[in-house]
Amino acid sequence: MKPVVWLIGGTSEGRRLIKGLADADIELYVSVATDYGASLIEEQANTTVMANRMDLAGMCTFIQEKKPACVIDATHPYATIVTETVQKACELENAEYIRLVRPAAEKGDYTLVGDFAEAVELLNQLEGNIFLTTGSKNLKDFTGVKDFATRIALRVLPMENSLKAALELGYAPKNIVCMQGPFSEELDIAMFKKFNARFIVTKDSGKVGGFDEKVKAAQVVNAKLIVIGRASEEEGIGFVDVLDYLRKRFVIGK
Repeated sequence: MKPVVWLIGGTSEGRRLIKGLADADIELYVSVATDYGASLIEEQANTTVMANRMDLAGMCTFIQEKKPACVIDATHPYATIVTETVQKACELENAEYIRLVRPAAEKGDYTLVGDFAEAVELLNQLEGNIFLTTGSKNLKDFTGVKDFATRIALRVLPMENSLKAALELGYAPKNIVCMQGPFSEELDIAMFKKFNARFIVTKDSGKVGGFDEKVKAAQVVNAKLIVIGRASEEEGIGFVDVLDYLRKRFVIGK
C-alpha cells in the first residue's frame, strides 16, 4: 500500500506543497474548509480533496481510518483553533505532526496592535476612512467602529457567504470589494485611493500574503497601516524545508 499523507490546507504555501508532491508515490488527502478553497487546488492523480470542517473527534477518526505517515498543518497563521485541534488529534493518535509556518513580517513603518478589539479601540480615536483587508471572519468586530457603515471599505474573498455576512452586518454595498489575492502594490494603491483610505487594517500575513505590497501602497497614498499581530511566534518548518523533507522521505524522483 502507498503511504498516506494528510495535509490540512488553506494557504498558498499549502497549495504549492501539494503541487510539489504531484510526482510522489503517495496517497495525498487534502482538507480545506470550503468548496471555494477546494476549487483553488489543481487536480492531480495522487490527491483527494475534501471540503469539510472536522472537529477533534472527526480528525481522530480520520487518522484512525487512513493511518497517515504524517499530518501537515498548512493552515493560516491566524487559524489558531484549527492548529490546536490538529495538534491534539495527532497527539492522541500518535501521528507525526508537521507545522508548515509562514515567516512573520519584519518590523516596519506601521502600528502594531495585539488583537481585533485593540484595533477597534484605536480606530475609534481616529478620524477618516478605513480599508479592511482582514477577511470576513472578524467583520463583526469592526461594527464597533463609530460610523463603520460609512467609514469602512473592505475586501473579502469572492464567496457568497463572505458578501452575505458583510451585508447582514450593515456594511455599505458600495464599500465591499470581493476579490481573490494576492494583490500587487499597484492594485492596492488603486483601491486605497478609490476609497480615500487614511487607515489600512491588515493582519501580519507575511511576504507570501502580500504584506509587503500593502506596506508600500499605504506609504504611497499616505495612509497609516494598522497591523494585527499574531498571537505568538509559531514553531514549525518553512515551505522549502518541509518540501525537501517530504521529497527525501518518500524518495520522489528516484
